Amino acid sequence: MPSFKIDLSSAVVFVATAPEPKMANKKTGERAVDRDTGAGLSTVGLLVSDEGEGNLYQVTIPETGYPEGLAPGMPVRVVGLKARDWENEFSGQKRHGISFRAVAITSAA
Repeated sequence: MPSFKIDLSSAVVFVATAPEPKMANKKTGERAVDRDTGAGLSTVGLLVSDEGEGNLYQVTIPETGYPEGLAPGMPVRVVGLKARDWENEFSGQKRHGISFRAVAITSAA
């Protein structure tokens, strides 16, 4: 499925929620990992403000792609942000949405 680059060059981005491990299977506690590198994946909430509009995004990022101590309220830069649409079926219910993935998050300070 194709992914689309997101240009944040004119946006202001803040951490909304600290990174948490992303689970591949919540029942077994299996952590999601990057297929290419094997690095564990985390999810971080980002508040993106651009052109007078603010949005909250849950972004998946490799645990090697963000600094230690990333905390809510910190201004950050996002490297390689992409969006991808997804769809799945569970118990006869179709679900769909957009997932966000970044290569790295760095401090804007």
